[in-house]
Amino acid sequence: MILCAGECLIDMLPFKGDDGISALRPVAGGAVMNTAIGLGRLEAPVQFVSGVSNDQFGDMIVEHLRSSGVPTESVIFSDRPTTLAFVAVNDGVVSYDFYDEATAGRMLSPDQMPAVSKEAKALFFGGISLISEPAADTYATFLQENADGRLVVMDPNIRPAFIKDEAAYRARLYKMLAQTDVVKSSDEDLEWLFPDAPSIEAAIKALQNLGPSIVLFTEGAKGATAFRSKGSSIFVASEKVRVVDTVGAGDTFNAGFLAGLSDQGALTGDVSDLTDDVIKSALAFAAKCAAISVGRAGAQPPWRHEV
Repeated sequence: MILCAGECLIDMLPFKGDDGISALRPVAGGAVMNTAIGLGRLEAPVQFVSGVSNDQFGDMIVEHLRSSGVPTESVIFSDRPTTLAFVAVNDGVVSYDFYDEATAGRMLSPDQMPAVSKEAKALFFGGISLISEPAADTYATFLQENADGRLVVMDPNIRPAFIKDEAAYRARLYKMLAQTDVVKSSDEDLEWLFPDAPSIEAAIKALQNLGPSIVLFTEGAKGATAFRSKGSSIFVASEKVRVVDTVGAGDTFNAGFLAGLSDQGALTGDVSDLTDDVIKSALAFAAKCAAISVGRAGAQPPWRHEV
């Protein structure tokens, strides 16, 4: 089983009605929940840990999880409000404004977190849940307490506009990355994490030096590369599709990669022993899932029968 721990929220997506008037449509989202949704739809055993509100938006989130095959027994409910993300899309490029003060997802403490079952072979973290306290510190503690013997995967998915304390956030990420086996990154992530690195290649090396055995470097329409700490690299090209938007594409990629490993019985904390063929198969499956996602509006990971 793969346990995803992190944010869920409501994306307020722009659209135009039949009368031509611009409006916003609430859609359940959040990077970590999107990955859990993707895993559920791909029929991979999954659990989701997050703070969820008892308000009407929280009801939407719960329905979205359950209808996608994601159990909710590890969800932590409260009467605090739901985090809202107002989304803008310009030429397929997405930007966000977050409203997250005192929300159900943010106000988590370590004593609220559930026990992790022996069935959990992998842990996934990332997104804005690692930015703001107290939830960010709670997830960092949760990782430290449960990482041993499990595959740990992280996608920082850095949102600079949301960061208030850059030093604290950077320190938290570095500490968590030191306990991570696989990390997904983009050029924007790497440039923020290692601003003094003279090149992307140098930034990838710096990231590997923190601890991860595999760095998944995604380049949008070009494709994705798995850089291994032992020196080899594996590239898979993106599938050519008509892009509607990229909301949730990286999250779907994460789900596809994890599901690809799960399909091969390769959810192991020692990924350095995995063959290049196993990693390439998971990478290709991830790329196919992401290609389906970008052909749809909003974060809509594919179902197993669609891949």
